[in-house]
Amino acid sequence: MNEIISLLQNHRSIRKFTDQPVSQDQLNAILASAQAASTSSNMQAYSVIHVKDEGLNSQLAAWAGNQPYVSECPLFLVWCADLHRYEQAVQRHGDTSVTGNAENFIVATVDAALAAQNAAVAAESLGFGVVYIGGLRNKPAEVSALLGLPQLVYPVFGMCIGVPDQEPLPRPRLPLEAVYHENRYTDNKVAVDEYDESIRDYMHVRSDGKVDTTWSKEMAAKAQRPREHMKAFLSTQGFEVE
Repeated sequence: MNEIISLLQNHRSIRKFTDQPVSQDQLNAILASAQAASTSSNMQAYSVIHVKDEGLNSQLAAWAGNQPYVSECPLFLVWCADLHRYEQAVQRHGDTSVTGNAENFIVATVDAALAAQNAAVAAESLGFGVVYIGGLRNKPAEVSALLGLPQLVYPVFGMCIGVPDQEPLPRPRLPLEAVYHENRYTDNKVAVDEYDESIRDYMHVRSDGKVDTTWSKEMAAKAQRPREHMKAFLSTQGFEVE
């Protein structure tokens, strides 16, 4: 196993950071790594916003579900799916619409995720820890207004980056046979049973015996909290998907 594989397999979400800043050179390296990510047809349909203002970060922390590390981390980035720039390029050569189809929406969302993951790996290679903040989608319209996002741009998630001030246990993942298939999809319900027990053990250790839960129980709870407002919000941002 090489150094890169070891780094990837030792990923943990970090939610407590030291006060050590991320230097401009380090940020530049992280962003350059993000820009080197794969992108569909070279669209590069994403943007990233470095939120430096303490007041803005405090507001984002509140909207993200009162997650204090959003405002406490040395570096907070908001990754956005961005068809605005793509539309500007297309309209230089005609009036073809870039909205109204699911493909462009998918491309922009995937491009943002690929760039962000490159950034995360680059940050971890420099000794930083990261955690994704999907909670920004709790209040996507408010976040968009706060950050001045134009039409055809939406916040996919945030990312905290900084030197770790904690050593959380690595969270177990689903067994390989649950996610890996050969030639045809195989429904492996036993793998979920096995994973439930792994998560039960993990949560028992992590909480000093105070939490008794399983993966399927957590997923059932999550299913009861859908962000149903996202469809209407995306429509107001110009992402009309037929």
